[in-house]
Amino acid sequence: MPPRHTDAVIPAPEEIVVSSKRVACDGGGVLGHPLVYLEMGEESFVECGYCDRRFVLSAHSHPENEYLDPAARPPEAH
Repeated sequence: MPPRHTDAVIPAPEEIVVSSKRVACDGGGVLGHPLVYLEMGEESFVECGYCDRRFVLSAHSHPENEYLDPAARPPEAH
């Protein structure tokens, strides 16, 4: 039996920087999960219970009047 490698690297969950404490997550891609809405509360991050994505609040936040969807979109004009 070959030796087991105990130093295998396990990839960290995906981290997405967002500008609001309210986000929506669907797991992304074709094999995603049901759409869920997440709020950070007093923290500066929140993790999705389905896919373990971690949403981290950026230094440039904006008013929380809507949930932000982290899905791919065209670039915004600056």
